[in-house]
Amino acid sequence: MNTTIVAGLLLVLLAFAYQAGWSRSTRLAPADGGRLHSRPVYHGALVAIWALAPALLILALWALFSETASRAWIIAQLPPEIAALQGTDLEDAIRRVRQIASGFGVAGETAPYENSAAQALVEFNLLTFAAAIAAAAGTGAIALWFARGRITPRLRARNEVETVVRLAMIACSVVAIMTTAGIVASLLAEAVRFFTFVNPVDFFFGTVWRPGFSSTGTGAGGQYGLLPLLWGTLMVASIAMLVSLPIGLMTAIYLSQYASPRVRDTVKPIVEILAGIPTIVYGFFALVTVGPFLSSVGQAVGLDIRATSALTAGSVMGIMIIPFISSLSDDIIRQVPKGLRDGSLGLGATQSETIRRVILPAALPGIVGAFLLAVSRAIGETMIVVLAAGNSPFLRLNPGEPVSTVTVTIVNQLTGDTDFASPQSLVAFALGLTLFAMTLVLNVAALYIVRRYREQYE
Repeated sequence: MNTTIVAGLLLVLLAFAYQAGWSRSTRLAPADGGRLHSRPVYHGALVAIWALAPALLILALWALFSETASRAWIIAQLPPEIAALQGTDLEDAIRRVRQIASGFGVAGETAPYENSAAQALVEFNLLTFAAAIAAAAGTGAIALWFARGRITPRLRARNEVETVVRLAMIACSVVAIMTTAGIVASLLAEAVRFFTFVNPVDFFFGTVWRPGFSSTGTGAGGQYGLLPLLWGTLMVASIAMLVSLPIGLMTAIYLSQYASPRVRDTVKPIVEILAGIPTIVYGFFALVTVGPFLSSVGQAVGLDIRATSALTAGSVMGIMIIPFISSLSDDIIRQVPKGLRDGSLGLGATQSETIRRVILPAALPGIVGAFLLAVSRAIGETMIVVLAAGNSPFLRLNPGEPVSTVTVTIVNQLTGDTDFASPQSLVAFALGLTLFAMTLVLNVAALYIVRRYREQYE
């Protein structure tokens, strides 16, 4: 209910402010006998920005401090002996009052002071919410009146609106950059703690993964060799690319060079549906269908293929990655100028020769970039390998046997009761940092190849 009221207030304020600025600017132009510096749409947008900014600020402050204020109000309504409690006892008392006020109820009988405190909390919340709404509406109306009064024929409304838009874009970019920096910093800090327990050389070059679990969290308690996990990750990703690259590339060539517009408009969305299927569904499909099928095929030809193996996980992951390669490659191939294709055909080359000798070489940098982006997607996949890879952290060359990957191990180490002071849990951050570095290198390599070898056509 509160969200609906807030959204309604902001929409009404936005519409009224825009209309007020737009109508005033249209009335000023004929009366002045000259031209407006900015179009009426910019005047309306400027007034709307002025009206929304203080209202959003008031509502943000209310959302930020309402929880603290209501907590203090609850404590003030409790009896002195209850309010004097500390720690979890006090928090339990506050939580019971909140639950009674929300109408969900609590277990057991309620004390009279809890009912009275809950009633007081309901009234307090209504009062503070009404005050916040009134303050937001009032400040928005004042700002609207002020911004509307600023409108003159020479007001540079367009410049001010574009400045606000530019600042908003900069803020969004800063949020994205700071989020990435925060992820890296958190991973790095916990990884450094892990390396106080385990030698980095033993971690990056060790061949045995046998973590020991200890309730005290003292000592390494096992062996933490990364190479079995790294080998399993690369094996599964390689199988996935062997499946997805030829199918995806051939699909892109067919859709861009051979298919009619009607067929392309039908087939391409169907292929791209594969990218929208949840990965847990792919994992279940690998576990109950693809794994037993590959195992039965292996028995028929005399090969020992386990139902949960690197081959099973890689094959299904390759199916999932097909849309990434096909869609990106299709768009890249279609960007090759038609003049190159027509020139090759005019010189007597066949369509297949034109594709092999002209179109694919011209689109190769973009195709390689799409391939590397798909590899980074395969390396970071979790749910398929959790269900279908077998979770066996050993160095094995046979893709038909179970393996374990970095992502599976991260899930295992952070599942259950977690003590973040022990190396058994901190190793997940070291693995996450390693995985982040691998995908970052692949993405940077893809961007470098695309920019370095991209052809600029008129």
